[in-house]
Amino acid sequence: MSDKLTSRFFACSDAKTDKLVLNLPPTWWSRFYEYQWARQFCAPDDVALDAGCGICHPFKFYLADACREVHACDIDERILRPGAILEDIARDFGAAAAKDFPVKYFERVHYARASLTSLPYADGKFDKIYCISVLEHLPPHDIYLSLRECARTLKDNGLFVLTFDYPTIDLAFFSSLLPRAGLTFAGDVSFELPANAVYSDLYRLYCFRAVLCKKR
Repeated sequence: MSDKLTSRFFACSDAKTDKLVLNLPPTWWSRFYEYQWARQFCAPDDVALDAGCGICHPFKFYLADACREVHACDIDERILRPGAILEDIARDFGAAAAKDFPVKYFERVHYARASLTSLPYADGKFDKIYCISVLEHLPPHDIYLSLRECARTLKDNGLFVLTFDYPTIDLAFFSSLLPRAGLTFAGDVSFELPANAVYSDLYRLYCFRAVLCKKR
């Protein structure tokens, strides 16, 4: 089974990238690994969702180049205003990045303001759902509701690709939510913390990746 399907902690030996449409800020300690791993799941015919996409975060822009149909949602109302997105890009990536930012990323992505606990999409719409470092910002019950909504909007043969901070989210707690939400791990699982795990000294956090599918 491909390692990309294995749910586990990121390790410093994993592949990483310092650019995804935009040059990633060095303070984004885990995104170098998260984006490089998550991008492997993209396919040209996919209908994809970047759930809790953030304002300037570039994964939704990458999806626009890699997939047939792309949706992106966030609870922040700025997600509906291209000017606000450009302002956020200028703040995190520099004024030059915002000045030269391609308009296609506003035309090819279907943006929506929405909570992950109540997604505005039809049942079984998406081939892939991506949720990159979002769940740790939600209260426990909202994590469950978000997982349930992603299960609802995922196709029967789809994949839910997500990452989250540890120990902000307890792994036993996360695993206990999956059956109730209608989800299960799509591949092998390891909760062992490796000696070379990716770690932020500033935030005292590790990063866990998970690949889920609908429970059959």
